[in-house]
Amino acid sequence: MSNHLFDAIRHSIPAEAAVFIETGDSSTWTYGDMLQWSGRIAGAIDTLGIRPGDRVAVQVEKSPEALMLYLACIRCGAVYLPLNTAYTLAELDYFISDAEPRLVVVTPKAAEGIKAVASKYGALVETLDDHGGSLLELAKGESPDFVDATRAADDLAAILYTSGTTGRSKGAMLTHDNLLSNALTLRDHWQFTAKDRLIHALPIFHTHGLFVATNVILTSGASMFLLPKFDPAEILSLMPRATAMMGVPTFYVRLLQNEGLTHDAVKAMRLFISGSAPLLADTHRAFQERTGQAILERYGMTETNMNTSNPYAGDRIAGTVGFPLPGVTVRVTHPETGVTLPADETGMIEVKGPNVFKGYWRMPEKTKMEFRDDGFFITGDLGKIDPRGYVHIVGRGKDLVISGGYNIYPKEVESEIDQLSGVVESAVIGVAHPDFGEGVTAIVVKKAGSDLSEQTILDALQNRLARYKQPKQIIFVEDLPRNTMGKVQKNVLREQYGNLYAISANA
Repeated sequence: MSNHLFDAIRHSIPAEAAVFIETGDSSTWTYGDMLQWSGRIAGAIDTLGIRPGDRVAVQVEKSPEALMLYLACIRCGAVYLPLNTAYTLAELDYFISDAEPRLVVVTPKAAEGIKAVASKYGALVETLDDHGGSLLELAKGESPDFVDATRAADDLAAILYTSGTTGRSKGAMLTHDNLLSNALTLRDHWQFTAKDRLIHALPIFHTHGLFVATNVILTSGASMFLLPKFDPAEILSLMPRATAMMGVPTFYVRLLQNEGLTHDAVKAMRLFISGSAPLLADTHRAFQERTGQAILERYGMTETNMNTSNPYAGDRIAGTVGFPLPGVTVRVTHPETGVTLPADETGMIEVKGPNVFKGYWRMPEKTKMEFRDDGFFITGDLGKIDPRGYVHIVGRGKDLVISGGYNIYPKEVESEIDQLSGVVESAVIGVAHPDFGEGVTAIVVKKAGSDLSEQTILDALQNRLARYKQPKQIIFVEDLPRNTMGKVQKNVLREQYGNLYAISANA
């Protein structure tokens, strides 16, 4: 009898005295501390009457204690449900009503408001923070020698809600083996060992920070600097003692703005990884010029963990997300017919492997719609596989613009605009148009002091893109709206500019 995920973690521990976590204030947690505190908290959860399969919803600040709570849920067989710390009470009402957790763990300052929501659904509410809380107080009275609940490979370990860019968020059900298989694959593919020390500045309510970063460290017996947020100066000060960093593109853009980023500053680092949002090719090139190191970009999503990665040893090509990971199959199909497309043709990305989730929580019909009969998951991402086998992400299927009956992939238009002098970045969306169905619309951030105009961009694109792909209008903004993981929120832009052409038509 075993606990599929935690047994693998336990077997990866180099020594109980080995450091697992070092925080920004230089306090440390050893692997022995991890075993003791995850065991005590698991005992506390069990004492509260939480049984294997029950959901535990968690909305707390990032801390070592929060990671102990995640591991405690794995050990006692509960299903861990991390929630973005920015969610409002109205949003939490939806998640709690949908997931029906038996326990909700929050910060002390949020407890009263959440108790009012949780009580409607019969959920217990406990608190947790860096300085102790009721769950931690309860845990202090529990034995550290918790007997882990038996959990098989196919048992649920977590539910992560999708970002909900269209309609209500869906709960992706992730099993013990979804998490473990992906962690072991990434550990080996990126060559993590007990000698590594990761700079961890990502949130832990998301796949990237929780399951990629944390689980890779745990299964390699490595250690990490656990930081509450990304601060470029602090990151640079830690690099002489670190070996790797996982981040989102914004991290690398901000590091490049710091004069301290040099070859010498990163000489102890062996690996920089980027994901969760597309990394601009210019950022990739600029970082390599400044540091001599090529950022390794990979591709994953809530429902599948990681699917592809640029090679550890080999060409890391800017603008691509590399090859399918070992054990993962990726194909590109025609969005309507499902027929597999040849190399270099754009279509729907589909994946299959032990990393792919079990389905959407209490949505059997939606789950069925998203899987092919042969088991491939339809990601909703548009992309292509080039002749060398590198996977390219073009955009989300829902971001496809259909103008005058033509399909337009925003990434193609964005790539042309982003190459222009004076452009920082762009986002291309389709906006309802009385003549074309949708009008191609470019939202552009220009460099400070640039005199770039709409006409300059339109003139530059004239000979680079077919006429139907050229923007009907270009709008300049200070910044693009992003979610917590750095992804541009095109749904926000579509809503903001939804009446753009209706106004023009009525003028």
